[in-house]
Amino acid sequence: MPLAPVLPADPQVPSDGGGAGLRRAPASLVLLAPVEALVGGVLLLVTYWVLASAGYAGLLRSWQLLLLGGLALLLLLARHRFPQAAMMALAALLGVMPSLSMLCAAVSYSTARRVGSPRRRDLVLLASAVLPVLASLLRLVLWQGGRWQYAVELGGVLAAVGVVIPGLVGSAAGQQDRLVRALRERTVAAERAKQLVESESRTEERSRIAAEMHDLVGHRLSLIALHAGGLEMALAEQAPDLVDEAAQVRLAGRDAMDELRQALGVLGPLGRDTGTDALTDATGTRADLLALVEESRAAGVRVAFSWEGDDLTTSQPRVRRAVNRVIREGLTNVHRYASGAAVTVTVRHESGRVWAEVRNGAPPYPPAATTGLGTGRGLAGLRERVALLGGELTVGPQPGGGFLVRAALPTDPDAGPGPGPGSEGGSEGEGTVPAWEPLLSPEAVERPSTDEVVRSRLAGAVAAVLGLAGLGAVLLVGLSLLQQARPFSGEPPQSVVHLGMTPSQLQQIVGPDSPAVRSAAYGREPARPSGATECIFPDTSTTNENNQLIITRYCFNDGELTNISNFATPLAP
Repeated sequence: MPLAPVLPADPQVPSDGGGAGLRRAPASLVLLAPVEALVGGVLLLVTYWVLASAGYAGLLRSWQLLLLGGLALLLLLARHRFPQAAMMALAALLGVMPSLSMLCAAVSYSTARRVGSPRRRDLVLLASAVLPVLASLLRLVLWQGGRWQYAVELGGVLAAVGVVIPGLVGSAAGQQDRLVRALRERTVAAERAKQLVESESRTEERSRIAAEMHDLVGHRLSLIALHAGGLEMALAEQAPDLVDEAAQVRLAGRDAMDELRQALGVLGPLGRDTGTDALTDATGTRADLLALVEESRAAGVRVAFSWEGDDLTTSQPRVRRAVNRVIREGLTNVHRYASGAAVTVTVRHESGRVWAEVRNGAPPYPPAATTGLGTGRGLAGLRERVALLGGELTVGPQPGGGFLVRAALPTDPDAGPGPGPGSEGGSEGEGTVPAWEPLLSPEAVERPSTDEVVRSRLAGAVAAVLGLAGLGAVLLVGLSLLQQARPFSGEPPQSVVHLGMTPSQLQQIVGPDSPAVRSAAYGREPARPSGATECIFPDTSTTNENNQLIITRYCFNDGELTNISNFATPLAP
């Protein structure tokens, strides 16, 4: 029985972590305040008209009705800032003015729907349900001298209709809203995770290709450029007519390395350690590293090779691959920048750890030709590779003009943040998402069309009207049952019953006309005032010292109370 659409709905924006309050932007409040006041005023007038037509207009005078109605509309507007306080204040006013039932029901539904904390919601509903009873007791018992039993019954009916029923419905609707929102967010998160995995897979594959091209092709091209440079220098003395051909080979190698650098830039940054596609059983072993050293020696580089400890044949493939990459990168840098320097390649394998080192001295002369492959990718990728295995990489110049590349690696790395999808031995992890890869956000979820929104709003409005009508029916039934009880044990005070009241207003206080009392008064009542069109004789059981029944007669002239008379009549034996 949703009631919130009767008033402009608030956005679902929790303000206290548990959803205790929702606030609009100040500009939105200024625009909506007149609309909400108008809708609330219409709802209040309709409720008062229905109750008055059924004979339950209440015991308040016109100026009191206007004052309390204006205060209720102010509380309606204040609920954006203080929703729970406004709800409890309206519940207190409800005990004084029953015409606020539907307005209080709409606010109770809206507030209970917003409160996310169950404990807070239960406390607010309990306090708001007690307040109409207390206010009814204060008004009827302390102020007007009525019966406390009637005050409790009236307050209970008003609390049930204006607070408890709409509050429980609002709580259920709020839980449904939070469930739907959680499911929507989870769906968005799942879609985002799926896109991240797919993007990571693509990124890792591109990085793997880039790493392979850099480490394998780049190493070979550097050797070609180095040999071509040496050949060009040798031919300058021995066969000058072939120098141009050697220079063309060197330039072609340089151009090939430039194009390789551009291709690496397109493929993206070197990512995680590459997979086992290019691995062999010998990769990273002593024989594999010795073959790399022999290639450098054949290019004219003086390389000394030293191996301490057992071979790495039983180590993990990614560890052997990292050792291979460290030695390969160190030798490649020597080919580019220190081809004439003495180089020492050292591998030391101890229990649980392996050290791979390439150290070169200062070159006797600058390189005859630059390779053009100084992209900075090799050492950056090597550093990341070593870090993923839990090792340490030391890179830097040495005293005397030399350079050192040293890696310390565990032979059995602990399970940790490994490579992403598409990489060797890896698991899903955080990756760099390319700028061209759009990801889903909560705002990117498919939004309903305008027609769907309109239909949803119309359905909500119809449900709200039906819900309020049902609450109104419950209220009328409760008040009709209370009509059988009298608010006052004796004659009501003059502050309550006054001239000018309508028959329905009077009967709410003294009860309906009693045929038995009218029969007892027949022939014994004083003369009726001139112009009296109707008189009622409410039920009474008051007697005087002479054991006579005291009857109060209320006479009306055209629907207004004009005379109140008391007289005694003998009791029937």
